[in-house]
Amino acid sequence: MFMHFDPMYLPFLAPALLLALWAQMRVHSAYAAAQQLPASLSGAAAARHVLDSAGLNDVVIEQIPGQLSDHYDPREKVLRLSADVYQNHTLAAVGIAAHEAGHAIQDAAHYAPLAIRNAAVPVASFGSGFSMILFFIGMLAPWLSWLMWAGIALFAGVVFFQLVNLPVEFNASTRAKDQLVALGIVDQQGLVEVRKVLDAAAWTYVAATLQALMTLLYLVMRAGGRRD
Repeated sequence: MFMHFDPMYLPFLAPALLLALWAQMRVHSAYAAAQQLPASLSGAAAARHVLDSAGLNDVVIEQIPGQLSDHYDPREKVLRLSADVYQNHTLAAVGIAAHEAGHAIQDAAHYAPLAIRNAAVPVASFGSGFSMILFFIGMLAPWLSWLMWAGIALFAGVVFFQLVNLPVEFNASTRAKDQLVALGIVDQQGLVEVRKVLDAAAWTYVAATLQALMTLLYLVMRAGGRRD
């Protein structure tokens, strides 16, 4: 895209990119450390315990390929865990599994930010794929400059999704930590390590949101400069 050749683009996004790099380093470090610490249950068993304690016996848990590919599917009511999380008896596994179970609990409780996030997924997916194309066409073709603003509007949907996603992820982690202790899956010492993993993951969402916000501001600035 043209932004890669704009000398202003990378400096504009530098804070968000540096934060994302730092967050990824924290995730890998915290996850690797917690992977070495044993837990009484596997990730799958911990998730099952959390779900059953919330009355969600109908939520299925499946093993899927990949690393850190864990997620909850609200449409099919299925919690999908990567092999390392599903099988391993480690603090990293039970922490991540409980976090995903937290999303299932949010879904059952009709947690408003989750419902809004799920509704925004189609707009965000479409916007992330086509917003830059529209903006690029509008930049190159002055008679189609309105496409720049159409692209900006689409990308604003991506930003909205990221903003709504923050409370969803933070709340799921809070639910996970509370349930792990309340159900006796981890003790207070183990919770310290689980918190490191979940807090590090939370920073990746903060970085993604900041990057989306800075990109939106950049697009508005470029569009405003073109109009002038």
